[in-house]
Amino acid sequence: MTATVDYSSKAYFDKMTRYWNAVNYISVGQLYLRDNPLLKRPLESSDVKFNPLGHWGTIAGQNFIYTHLNRLINKYDLNMFYIEGPGHGGQVMISNAYLDGTYSETYPEMPENETGMKLLFKRFSFPGGAASHANAQIPGSIHEGGELGYSLSHATGAILDNPDVIAATVIGDGESETGPLAASWFSNTFINPITDGAVLPIVHMNGFKISNPTILSRKSDDDLRKYYEGMGWEPYFVEGDDPEKLNPEMAKTLDTIIEKIKAIQKHARETGDATMPNWPVLIVRTPKGWTGPKEWAGNKIEGSFRAHQIPIPVKRDDMSHADELVAWLKSYHPEDVFDDNGVLKPELKALTPTGDKRMAANPITNMGYHAKPLVLPDYHQYALDNSERGKNVKQDMIIWSDYLRDLIKLNPDNFRVFGPDETMSNRLYGLFDATNRQWLERISTNGSDEDMSNSGRIIDSQLSEHQAEGFLEGYTLTGRHGVFTSYEAFLRVVDSMLTQHFKWLREAHEEPWHRPYPSLNVVSTSTSFQQDHNGYTHMDPGVLTHLAEKKGEYIREYLPADANSLLAISPSLFTSENTINLLITSKQPRPQFYSIEEAEVLAKNGLKRIDWASTDDNAEPDVVIAAAGTEPNLESLAAINLLHDNFPDLKIRFINVLDLLKLKKSDPRGLSDDEFDEYFTTDKPVFFAFHGFEDLIRDIFFDRHNRNLHVHGFREEGAITTPFDMRVLNELDRFHLAKDIVEHVPGYAEKSGAFVQKMDDTLAHHYSYIRDTGEDLPEVLDWVWKPVK
Repeated sequence: MTATVDYSSKAYFDKMTRYWNAVNYISVGQLYLRDNPLLKRPLESSDVKFNPLGHWGTIAGQNFIYTHLNRLINKYDLNMFYIEGPGHGGQVMISNAYLDGTYSETYPEMPENETGMKLLFKRFSFPGGAASHANAQIPGSIHEGGELGYSLSHATGAILDNPDVIAATVIGDGESETGPLAASWFSNTFINPITDGAVLPIVHMNGFKISNPTILSRKSDDDLRKYYEGMGWEPYFVEGDDPEKLNPEMAKTLDTIIEKIKAIQKHARETGDATMPNWPVLIVRTPKGWTGPKEWAGNKIEGSFRAHQIPIPVKRDDMSHADELVAWLKSYHPEDVFDDNGVLKPELKALTPTGDKRMAANPITNMGYHAKPLVLPDYHQYALDNSERGKNVKQDMIIWSDYLRDLIKLNPDNFRVFGPDETMSNRLYGLFDATNRQWLERISTNGSDEDMSNSGRIIDSQLSEHQAEGFLEGYTLTGRHGVFTSYEAFLRVVDSMLTQHFKWLREAHEEPWHRPYPSLNVVSTSTSFQQDHNGYTHMDPGVLTHLAEKKGEYIREYLPADANSLLAISPSLFTSENTINLLITSKQPRPQFYSIEEAEVLAKNGLKRIDWASTDDNAEPDVVIAAAGTEPNLESLAAINLLHDNFPDLKIRFINVLDLLKLKKSDPRGLSDDEFDEYFTTDKPVFFAFHGFEDLIRDIFFDRHNRNLHVHGFREEGAITTPFDMRVLNELDRFHLAKDIVEHVPGYAEKSGAFVQKMDDTLAHHYSYIRDTGEDLPEVLDWVWKPVK
């Protein structure tokens, strides 16, 4: 394109319509055809797929939007990329990437000609081919289209600290009905017009879902204007189904929007005034199934829910309506837009941006810029002296917050902390020595607001796990780094988001053209066994099991027992790629046990025999006690003290586990059988104190030699009670552990009667004591590790 192009002329709009026909043709062809892509001969059954699968309803409307965004990029020289929110509209991104050349550059086996078009058509929604929704196989995509609700959150995360980029984010009106998407309209609260880019939300209002109307489409423009204005946006409307009339209206509206965005940023950047602006939002009303069949079998198709998927029944073994499919395809005049070799005609190719300006080739979508490793603080600087085991009582998250504080200072533009209003609750106090919360709404000057400004590295001021997780995903998918902290039980709110992100990482990793992504760091706090009267509602460590079921190559689960262990594992979090790292941490005061040297071994190997807590030196153990997690580690050590005091000849091996999934045989990093047996033996009783659901440990041991396993973990018990009683209710406490061990170690059951009775009596006393005083037993609160050697 040159500066002399008239981007608002009828001639230009006519070419846009022809380009739109081309991309619609490519989109329909992908649904139905496997051969004869240009219809050069009569359509035969062998040309059609055995079972056409995919979606049509959103396609033509999105192709229209995409065509106009190409015009904007050319006219204003924009740095823009496309996020496709509607679920199953993969043809939109595939077809446009194909016509601008990016797809063929990425997949050379599909050149921009008849040969490439044939393979493009065949592979869509076909075994071994392309998915029917936007995914990691499509150049230009950073958003998984399989699950709805996160497009605007991902877009916001992507433009943070990317001041020159615009995320053109198409949101389906069905998607708008999801809770996460509805909550994400508050994203404008966190976009700084000086340091961040812009999100351009485009609500594609085509009226219907799978078999129902959409709620927003039945509201008037006045009601919609109130809705969006009430959330701080400035709405613009475009509506129609005649491209000759709609092209000028759409172009004029988008010009106004881009100039509005540029004016907002120019004012903020020249004056330093980051007052929250009213960013534009565009509502585009076009018919569902636009340009497709109007009716079928006496039923309305275009403009109804019936256009959602495959609008007319044509397949390899049923060609009775093939003429109607051919007529539909020919309505796009392929002979007018492609030459005889299937190449897009030059005057239409000239409408697409070139090079990195193509949305499918924008470097941000494959981390071509702003992708740099973090500069890490030396974690040794924050290490605790734990030479007197357990005497030092500290809060792990407070210690870690100092490390994160300095991580922010060393990485001022590519590291952020996200969460749902819990940064202070999670004791990350040190962060506020380096940064504020980023917040663009009004900030009170009467002292009621704290640590808030229009620029900060923390975004935690919206009470939404979906938003925090979505922001971090968008941030890491564009090459930056961060953490998402949340109360443990409520990480389950974003279970499915974690699943989708895992699937994205896996698919991207399998594409050789994809660069590796920084890992997604999820920090679980306010854990099940330390609730301080929040009770049963705040107890659910199931995210451990949920993620452990995924492919081990992409999942890490770390359970540091103290602050030094947390520090030592931190480089693994912040230098890893293509994984989801789940970190289970403690924010409560805890005895600190491990030296930084021991913690480094734990971080490197995943687990360690703790020699100062073991009594099996130079001998076979009678019992192996293992612990994964802060409270399991504490209770196991307390149980060892009880056992050693009462059974000094009992040979105990104590193992602390930090990197849980290294125990899995199926994990690519998993211990070999020989290595596993060196820790756990082949037949000695193993008592595993675990932070999560017990079946996960049973699954880990299932295909190992030693099946002599007893697990004490979360047993779905809880109440409004004391922290220690949470462990008692689930039998993770020291008294239940010690009792269970002596009852199952050969040779000890017959001489442990008095000890078992003492444990039962102590538990009964505990029951009465907490209900009388409201606090745990002094012998629990005041317990200090006694050396066993």
